[in-house]
Amino acid sequence: MAGNRFAVHSTAIGLIILMIMMTLTPLAEEYNLDEKEILEASGRQLDDIDCSGYTFEDLFDYNYASFDIGIGDDWATSSMSATAYVNGSNSATVRENLDGLFDGAPGGNNSWISTDEREAVREIGPKCIVDMDTRLGIREGIAHRGGVDWNDFEFVEEGIALDEVDLVPASHSEERNCQNLLASGNCTEVPVSVTDDLQIILFVANGESNNMRFDQLPNQGDSNFTLALNVTNMTNANLMLTFPVLQGLRIANFSMRDDGVEINSFEPEEIYLPDGRLRISQQVDYDKSLWPTGRNLFIDFTTAAPESNDIPEWTGAAPSDNTIIPIMNGGEYSAVSGEEISTWASDTNGWNLECTFADMGWSSRQNQDGDLLVTSPSGTSTTTAECSIKDPFGAQNNDTLTFTFGQPFTATGEITDGENIDFTVTPTGLVSELSVAAHAHQMQIMGTMRSVSLTNAPMTISLPMDGLRPGSVMVMGNAQNSNMLNFEFMLDFGLEKVSLPPVLEIKVNFEGKNATWDASGLKFTLKGEVIDPDGEAVSLSLTLCGSQASDFTKVGKNWEIDVSIATCVQQGITEYDVSISATDESGVVSTLSVTVKDPYATDDTSSETNNGDNEDSESSGLPGVSFMATLAVTLLGAAFASRKKE
Repeated sequence: MAGNRFAVHSTAIGLIILMIMMTLTPLAEEYNLDEKEILEASGRQLDDIDCSGYTFEDLFDYNYASFDIGIGDDWATSSMSATAYVNGSNSATVRENLDGLFDGAPGGNNSWISTDEREAVREIGPKCIVDMDTRLGIREGIAHRGGVDWNDFEFVEEGIALDEVDLVPASHSEERNCQNLLASGNCTEVPVSVTDDLQIILFVANGESNNMRFDQLPNQGDSNFTLALNVTNMTNANLMLTFPVLQGLRIANFSMRDDGVEINSFEPEEIYLPDGRLRISQQVDYDKSLWPTGRNLFIDFTTAAPESNDIPEWTGAAPSDNTIIPIMNGGEYSAVSGEEISTWASDTNGWNLECTFADMGWSSRQNQDGDLLVTSPSGTSTTTAECSIKDPFGAQNNDTLTFTFGQPFTATGEITDGENIDFTVTPTGLVSELSVAAHAHQMQIMGTMRSVSLTNAPMTISLPMDGLRPGSVMVMGNAQNSNMLNFEFMLDFGLEKVSLPPVLEIKVNFEGKNATWDASGLKFTLKGEVIDPDGEAVSLSLTLCGSQASDFTKVGKNWEIDVSIATCVQQGITEYDVSISATDESGVVSTLSVTVKDPYATDDTSSETNNGDNEDSESSGLPGVSFMATLAVTLLGAAFASRKKE
């Protein structure tokens, strides 16, 4: 455990090469290549898979990393999450290292890092990591500094997940399509020399509870034990170690050693979480110039009582005796935030709130963030509890506070007019008077706040939904009383705001007409406005003479489109019935119909009553514009047909 294992095997990550070949098999078939040819091209064999001896630092030359390790309640499993932040020239080194691992594979070790290589690392990286040392060990008994059989942690493959941020930066100025023959269709790559910052992330896979395990400690932490970690090459990292709830667990001693010689180092920080767990924070820095000196961290733990211990003390921020703490009845409810409750008392070693309830079925606990979670049975409206403060070593203040827990009101919500929520609040009698403020709520969007004062009668508040988008809507607000903690609530009545149709309008020109004609007589321009009452994006389309167009120019609420009449001319249509549709993101459509008359078309009725004008037009020897338009379309059609025959 305490020895150094940092030799980098040239055969590591062989499985990555194999898997990227497997993902490219369909494309290989397209080029009449078989799997044997692919494997031969990769220069790798199945028995090349071996990542033993690698460490996280060997693969990723990070600038800073955080490692968060949680010991399971069973004292036999563990979960690790890690994030490595790689900046500047180090990011180029990491890209070059990863590209080099694909030596022999198409696109590998070519000084370009590709999205295909990235996906291969994500997919089969866990198979490599499971071969690595966690470099973490634990052993019960007297304090140890090496030379013993350590109970080493090991990775669990199915629990490992990997991800990255900007390994292949999107839309980079030097980005190109992958050049190798077997690249996937959407593969892109950038030079390994790019210095854009990146992150490498390791975490517990979805559906899994842990990604490390070790032999369960016989006494499950209740007796003295030592935790050891090889921190060689951890240039700048923060380690977080969280243990299960175990009263009295504390650090007895620690040391940092270089090749067995104790050195000065950062001292581990003890953090007692409100739920009773102990968390250790340790800063680590290793100067690369010290390589290959091996550095090991040892932390000794005990549950023996400390020689001295402070008793937790109530502060002036604590609620007064008999204060009402509002909740929602039936199940577990977060009654008080950890941020607020942390101000109620103080102790150098941390503390938590313990409450004894007067009625059966009630209980409370604090989570790791310090939130006070209260569980109540269905149908029971109120109860009292005597609460005390206690530190991790069992020291308890003799002064207690009595609180009343209960639900201050019941409520219903419905949408009747499509624009407002009718929020009906009915007091339960927990307090004699209640001030309620509420608004329609949607993620980061909130409607106008409305406030009322209640005594003992129900009251309905109309909550506007202006500015909210179509979809699910909840009611958010707070209730206050002078003898009650502020009651913040978020209520889900299963309400849905229906999408309103876009408002579509046409603008007339200076002549009072819908359209402005082009001098050629072959097209006209339409202008207008479109607004969606719900703030959704709107797409526009136009239909004329059986043809469709969507090349609208939009600036804010204003739109404009040039409409060709070529299709209509071919059909002999001279009165143009235009249909414009506006469709919002919810699929709701508004339609506007516009009739545009051809100002150059011959009016037969007018011809019969105004023969003199006709004669003047003909005598000029110049055809009308509509005739010219028809002739132009006809000639274009004939030319196209002639070109096809050639």
